Amino acid sequence: MGSFRPGDPAAVQELFEQIAPRYDQLNDWLSFGLHRLWKRQAVAWLQPRPGQQLLDLCCGTGDLALVLASRVRPGGAVLGLDAAAAPLAVAARRAALQPWLPVRWQQGDALATGLARGSWDGAAIAYGLRNLADPGAGLVELRRVLRDGGRAAVLDFNRPSGGVAAFQRFYLRRLVVPTAERFGIPEHYAYLEESLQRFPTGAQQQALALEAGFRAARHRPLAGGLMGLLELVA
Repeated sequence: MGSFRPGDPAAVQELFEQIAPRYDQLNDWLSFGLHRLWKRQAVAWLQPRPGQQLLDLCCGTGDLALVLASRVRPGGAVLGLDAAAAPLAVAARRAALQPWLPVRWQQGDALATGLARGSWDGAAIAYGLRNLADPGAGLVELRRVLRDGGRAAVLDFNRPSGGVAAFQRFYLRRLVVPTAERFGIPEHYAYLEESLQRFPTGAQQQALALEAGFRAARHRPLAGGLMGLLELVA
């Protein structure tokens, strides 16, 4: 694990600064490309439409933000916000290959975005809520920036029980970490299992979202319960 302590903002930011060049390739390998399907399900819940203003918090290297940007034309725009500079640089290079997409990038804190209250039609967080120092506070900030009736999709690892939890541990320890070791970064992905231990369960995420002011919250297991999609209405 080294210095990558779950919930430590500086450590988490440093982790993503370091893995940014390999992040997309590893995501494809470790999920067998299925992360693209799960993100499509998040997009399907958001129902992006032309003219909307959408937010991608913890946007990483920008793949989800670019998909959203393709759906809000004409007249709409997407902002991708992330705490780490290196993933944003990757995102900017990807966006430069599609200059017609209405997307921009900003470095910032998902717990304190500085964005205007009620200024966004919809928002996504993919594999980011788990990495925040306080996931509940992250949901409060997410609700603050959304207009009433706006939708949000929060995609992340699930915290299952029983046999699914045992399989998840096997997957993380026997596939994820050894694969990352081939890239010389095993400790960066050993972090995943520890971060899950402090991450709210699906039911807890629903409760936190309602406490944050969302009027509807449903956590839907994906991939047999290995992943989860929190579907929110502000």
